[in-house]
Amino acid sequence: MRRQKKFYAWGYADEDLSADEIKAWEAEIAQRFGLNGFDVTPPPKPDEIALRAPRVAVPESLQAIVRTDQLTRLEHSYGKAGFDTTRMFMRSVPNPPDAVAFPETEQDVVRLLDWCAEIGATAIPYGGGSSVVKGIEPPATADKVVTISTRHMDKVLEVDPISEAARIQGGIYGPAIEDQLRDSPFTMRHYMQAYRCSTLGGWIATRSGGHYATLYTHIDDFVESTRMVTPAGVMESRRLPGSGAGPSPDRLVLGSEGILGIVTEAWVRLRKKPTYRASASVRFKSFYDGADAVRAITQANLYPANCRLLEAREALPGVPWSSTEAVLVLAFETADHPVGAWMARALEICADHGGMADPNADDDNAHRSGAAGAWRNRFIRAPHYGEHAVARGILSSTFETAMTWERFRDFHQKITRVTRDTIERVTGREGTVTCRFTHVYPDGPCLYFTFAGVLDKRIALEQFMEVLSTCTAAAVEQGGTTTHHHAVGRFHRPFYDKQRPELFARALRGAKRELDPKGMMNPGVLIDP
Repeated sequence: MRRQKKFYAWGYADEDLSADEIKAWEAEIAQRFGLNGFDVTPPPKPDEIALRAPRVAVPESLQAIVRTDQLTRLEHSYGKAGFDTTRMFMRSVPNPPDAVAFPETEQDVVRLLDWCAEIGATAIPYGGGSSVVKGIEPPATADKVVTISTRHMDKVLEVDPISEAARIQGGIYGPAIEDQLRDSPFTMRHYMQAYRCSTLGGWIATRSGGHYATLYTHIDDFVESTRMVTPAGVMESRRLPGSGAGPSPDRLVLGSEGILGIVTEAWVRLRKKPTYRASASVRFKSFYDGADAVRAITQANLYPANCRLLEAREALPGVPWSSTEAVLVLAFETADHPVGAWMARALEICADHGGMADPNADDDNAHRSGAAGAWRNRFIRAPHYGEHAVARGILSSTFETAMTWERFRDFHQKITRVTRDTIERVTGREGTVTCRFTHVYPDGPCLYFTFAGVLDKRIALEQFMEVLSTCTAAAVEQGGTTTHHHAVGRFHRPFYDKQRPELFARALRGAKRELDPKGMMNPGVLIDP
């Protein structure tokens, strides 16, 4: 029996924050913004949302794998961003898919794409539905929409223990990969906040960023080969450790966001399960002191698995919002050798920049205790607070970008100022802004901004979108990327148009014409058909 997801917010229908968690969070929010209480909008029920009738007639040959019921269509209408949950709480779903298909084999995918081509329907590939950029949302201009969910294509098909790789179907969820590798010495270890509700095919299509803060940061680093079903046929790359034979076909698939086809399989690199670990958290007087230490660590080629720098007021309970302190969550891991020497050198670098390590540094369980453990617990639970923020009219969201080290400080200051000023201009009151590093490279960090404030519930969606759009535009205008690992989707598309070269867009349109002659695959994401 499939565990039912919430159609209106993150997670599963049978889970939520505890009453104590909500009470503590409400108290913190009330204190931060000077609120006396909350007007709480109840979450929507399926029968409270009117959907237009399906505009497609499902042929008898496909009825076993295609559904048109209310709940299924609702679940596949939006992703899991704050603006998605806001629209659900408004009971506003004007553009749902007409049908949702659940292929069980690659041949089913072929049959479904043939059907879409025959009836002139737009096809939306769907993995776990965790998109926060309108990447799976049907375009408003489409006459008919069929969303194609790959969730039944969920097997680890083959493991190569010699080369340490596996052939895996694209519809498999993150936890299922590890479950099916459990009896082997291997792990894929590509974790992210959406890990429980996202798929391998989705990771590849959106170039996801995962567990590793350095070296193996993106799904790109794991992919050996890909197999994608397109309207023009099946495209499969040769499985190799590396190749200099022209532009890589895998690079066309990575980040393609469903505009070319559906990823049905991939060979991915595995790792032996780590047996040696060292974890620590380090306090710094300022975010910039911590950034200097992180830059030195990355340029020393130490390659920590975790190297996340966070403002202490975001990461730790009880830290006042006036604090300028930062905390670095640091970890090394391997299956081959002790990592104490690497940790010791990293802590020396931190000390050179004024960092003070927690007393339990180097403890194998340090990542579950102290500052590191406090942040880890917050990070895991964070997505569940989204619906409660929306229900109370609280602005709470994030955006991420990346910048080279020589421009980092000026860039960070400008984006922080723009975000703070925009919240005050749009909402009429002060908000809060924090930043953390999620991934770091020898030439620069990924900056992940979190912002919050108080909305007018009557115009909450408009206010939310104005703040988020203004901040995202500022990141691109100042030379950063519109997205480091959250994909482009329909939300980032206007900013992506300014970032990528126009000649590349023309080349991508040419590839789409060859692989998707009718322009039916997720049109409007990345490029116009």
